[in-house]
Amino acid sequence: MMATLFRKLCVCETTSSNSNNHQSSSSCSWLESLPSEIVIQIVRLLDPKQAAQLSVLSRKWRSIISDNQLWAHFLEAHDPQPWDSLLFSETFLSDAYPLPLPSSVAQMQSVSFKKVYGQRARLPCSVIIDGGSGYCKYGWSTLSTPSWRSATFLQEFGNVESPIYTRLRHFFWTIYSRMQTKPSSQPVVVSIPICHYDDTESAKASRRQLKEAIYTALFDMNVPAVCALNQAVLALYAAKQTSGIVVNIGFQVTSVVPILNGKVMRKVGVEVVGLGALKLTGFLREQMQLNNMNFDSMYTVRLLKEKLCYVAIDYEAELSKDTHASFEAAGEGLFILKKERFQTGEILFQPRLAGVRAMGLHQAVALCMDHCHSAELSEDTNWFKTVVLCGGSACLPGLAERLEKELHGLLDPDVSDGITVVPPPYGADTAWFGAKMIGNLSTFPGPWCITKKQFRQKHKTNRIW
Repeated sequence: MMATLFRKLCVCETTSSNSNNHQSSSSCSWLESLPSEIVIQIVRLLDPKQAAQLSVLSRKWRSIISDNQLWAHFLEAHDPQPWDSLLFSETFLSDAYPLPLPSSVAQMQSVSFKKVYGQRARLPCSVIIDGGSGYCKYGWSTLSTPSWRSATFLQEFGNVESPIYTRLRHFFWTIYSRMQTKPSSQPVVVSIPICHYDDTESAKASRRQLKEAIYTALFDMNVPAVCALNQAVLALYAAKQTSGIVVNIGFQVTSVVPILNGKVMRKVGVEVVGLGALKLTGFLREQMQLNNMNFDSMYTVRLLKEKLCYVAIDYEAELSKDTHASFEAAGEGLFILKKERFQTGEILFQPRLAGVRAMGLHQAVALCMDHCHSAELSEDTNWFKTVVLCGGSACLPGLAERLEKELHGLLDPDVSDGITVVPPPYGADTAWFGAKMIGNLSTFPGPWCITKKQFRQKHKTNRIW
């Protein structure tokens, strides 16, 4: 009831300020006697616009309605993004130069939530495109999940021998067509697939060529501003970290990527394991065929992998257990899996089970950690001890726990102490959500994006030199 009165005051306040009616001002003087704690609780029931209007009633009201925690409440209540992700992004990512996390308390205290609210309320809606090595997720920055999914340009769009620009142009036009929007109407955040892993000049040139092809294709479509970021970095941001190791189980391979303050440490080394989602699905298919299970498509096998498979904490102990489980696939009937359920994920740790000569996942991560430890790149000696999993197959239950256990067994105590393995924070959409965090920043597109004019000017300068 008091909130209703305050809403009426919002209307009265506008009339009063326009007519300089001193009587109206004095009639509200009784509100001055209300304790600040009660006023704040009532104002929290209003919407932000009404609260801002009340700030002109008096100095006391101006002070109360400028309270940082009040606007933090409005942000938490009205923004679709989870509060902890919003707080992380506005604290550490707003300037496009990710900050190390130990200074978090001081940084959080410096954030003006009223300013953040006002800027985010005026943000243009952005297009978010996460082009993984197998499947692409895309949609609007204002939505909680991507609205569309398709094979990436590496799979569906164009011949692999055709120029990368041609494939990208076809790929992006298809996305905008499906979204039924004009490219010129919104900025876009694009994830760059993890590829060209080495720190050699050849790999650097290939990465630069891919990134420039992405920019060129989008700017030729008149997109106003483009932010293109590495997929592993975006997955790390989704886990609310700026430094750590990202393990991306991609379509063809698994990459282990060290990242310090938002930058991939290629000089330390990106480890690559020749096993990906395709191999996991193929291994399950072979096991099902050996057990005379009939199926019509690989889609069914992939569905069974997602619904029934898991990673055993202790593989040998799991072999002696009854682990059968069933799932009914539409149009194909009931499937019952037994040991295949955990043997599929086990090939990540024992590739020889699938006839693959490669390091196990735990060995690749341990090697990366040893390199990070030896490189001494930061005063924070624990920067690499948070391991974030991403990719659809990284969602297998038990994978994070098993990897953490194996790392503690492989590494020396001074390296292994404090290691944490984080499951994909948003499942298969983790990198997409990291891109969405950038697209919803109060400073976006600002420091994160390059405009068509800036891109053309940069290339003009490069040609001169």
